[in-house]
Amino acid sequence: MPAYPLGAPCWVDAMFPDLDAAKSFYSELFGWTYTEGSAEFGGYTQAFADGKAVAAVVPQMPGMEEQPPAWSLYLAAPDIEATTAEIKANGGTVVMDPMQVGEFGSMVVAQDPGGVFFSVWQAGAHQGFEKVNEPGAFCWAEVTTRDPDAADAFFPAVFGYNAQRIPDETIDFTVWDLGEDPVLGRFKMTEDFPPEVPSHINVYFVVEDCDAAVETVKRLGGEVHIGPMGSPFGRFASVTDPQGAAFSVIDVATMEGDMPDLG
Repeated sequence: MPAYPLGAPCWVDAMFPDLDAAKSFYSELFGWTYTEGSAEFGGYTQAFADGKAVAAVVPQMPGMEEQPPAWSLYLAAPDIEATTAEIKANGGTVVMDPMQVGEFGSMVVAQDPGGVFFSVWQAGAHQGFEKVNEPGAFCWAEVTTRDPDAADAFFPAVFGYNAQRIPDETIDFTVWDLGEDPVLGRFKMTEDFPPEVPSHINVYFVVEDCDAAVETVKRLGGEVHIGPMGSPFGRFASVTDPQGAAFSVIDVATMEGDMPDLG
């Protein structure tokens, strides 16, 4: 499949203290199957939905015990050195310099000026998602931040996004696109978020039935923080898995209300 364009979400992964427990949880929730983790790459384990690569899980690395589990979003970059320079030039922080990952590609870990962690991926043999927008796969992500002005200046400058504010006085939400369909959202965190929750990227996975998925999350020891609730984009809920990694689930076939006018 062709490489993803600059700024397109192309992959997600997460690091867990208990990898076997994470594999069991997501297997029951999404039906994921897994490859054997590669010792050469720290036990990095790809997850598959219907035989297509959709994500990865990895054991917690030595020295990172204080870092809580979190899903990390990768944005595509055909030239990772140039994108790294743009991150720095626009006030971002490079947490991990460009690193070659075997034949698979190269990656960078960075933060925007508001503290949002994200990763960048220049594809080699591994292009990224083999399946999106279907049950068990990624479909959307939102930069969820306490500093929306910083995000609004940084991400379009680095990745070339066009921006459109959702015309709704009750929320501060902007959609970013690359000239066609939206690729990423930016949501301003409100006082409803506990102060200990940092700015972050919220990753959405598709499920066939949001309410059933929420019940599965609870039965397996996870927590539900928002929803289930309806929206014009689908019925969704925001949850955490039993090890504390936050994400959202969405049934994109069950839509409520009118789509906002993005102009």
